[in-house]
Amino acid sequence: MRTLAMILAGGRGSRLSVLANKRAKPAVPFAGKYRIIDFPLSNCVNSGIYTVGVVTQYRPRSLQDHIRNGAPWDLDRLNGGVWMLQPYQGRLDSDWYEGTADAVYQNLDFVRNARADYVLILSGDHVYKMDYSILIGFHQEKRADVTVATLRVTPEEAGRFGIVQTDANYRVTYFEEKPKQPKGTLASMGIYVFNYDTLVKVLHEDAKNPDSTHDFGKDIFPKMVTENYRVFAFPYTDYWVDVGTIQSYWEAHMDLLADTPPIDLLDRQWVIHTRSEERPPVNIRTGATVNHSLITDGCVIEGSVEYSVLSPGVRVKRGAVVRYSIIMTDAVIEPGAMVDRCIIDKNVVVGRGACVGYGSDYTENAELHLSTGISVVGKNTIIPPEFRIGRNVVVGSDLNDDAFNGDFLPSGQNFMVEATD
Repeated sequence: MRTLAMILAGGRGSRLSVLANKRAKPAVPFAGKYRIIDFPLSNCVNSGIYTVGVVTQYRPRSLQDHIRNGAPWDLDRLNGGVWMLQPYQGRLDSDWYEGTADAVYQNLDFVRNARADYVLILSGDHVYKMDYSILIGFHQEKRADVTVATLRVTPEEAGRFGIVQTDANYRVTYFEEKPKQPKGTLASMGIYVFNYDTLVKVLHEDAKNPDSTHDFGKDIFPKMVTENYRVFAFPYTDYWVDVGTIQSYWEAHMDLLADTPPIDLLDRQWVIHTRSEERPPVNIRTGATVNHSLITDGCVIEGSVEYSVLSPGVRVKRGAVVRYSIIMTDAVIEPGAMVDRCIIDKNVVVGRGACVGYGSDYTENAELHLSTGISVVGKNTIIPPEFRIGRNVVVGSDLNDDAFNGDFLPSGQNFMVEATD
């Protein structure tokens, strides 16, 4: 039985703010050396699925640069391989993708040409390890038309997901997308297996419905349950996280720093593949201290790093302190600077003696619902020497040091500029 995977990777990721202003959400760096999309791509090849369509829309260049011909994932193949699927203008079809279902519908020619028995539909912005062959085996055993992977979430989180109810045989009896008053805590993970014929049929029907938003969760699955299709819920119990907010993105990195992390990146039986940069070994110099951290190739550490994740080429200079933070590629923390509970994007310079994550004022950033003290600095920004930035602050991209007034940016603020290409 042949399986085609379709990875939906066109999301803007607005809740990630400046981290996704210049890149698609699945292209956001993760764990020092990876991109978020590396996880579903690696799950595919580790599960024996070698025909993969990556559906892109928002700022696709970062994903294209990363994936290219798919060689790091063994997807540079004559038969199958990885395909980047963008909206296009054709004789009959000429529109942006309107929803998750519409994104697949507009690429049905690709699906047909793959001649697959099953179509596996994945989100490109989740961090997890899953053997999809087990999911497909469950789908076959239940003789399902579609199977939805599910996991238990907390009652507080339930309103962010599609909520499912099932009978004793795992058949879905109820599905509601992001309910205001959830009827349970069994949540859709955004991972679906369709029989090919079923997928084609429901997508054609949905396309004819003028009232549909053309979304799997909002439209397709509730209708399929009502019309008595065989919709089943696959129970998943391992680590899975939607890194769609600044808080969840930061927490997922902190999870990696546990002595026994919930997702094992050292597992040689289930390698997470990526396009790696050629960098020299890490250089930890005299007087430096490093504790409970992930340090990637090319980093030079002269100061103190604890409970942090550093991407390639980061420099932490003498007397600088980085703690509980995520520092992305080629950022520089100048002598005497302090970075505490922050996410620092690529090529940022934190000036000599500056402090990002300053003080004990945890005033909430109301726009992004940040209240735990995490501050974020966008790509290419230069923080002036001796400047202080409080907690729950978001600083935009491409700011020079002369864009900052005074010597202090209070907690809870957004200091932004318009994103450009």
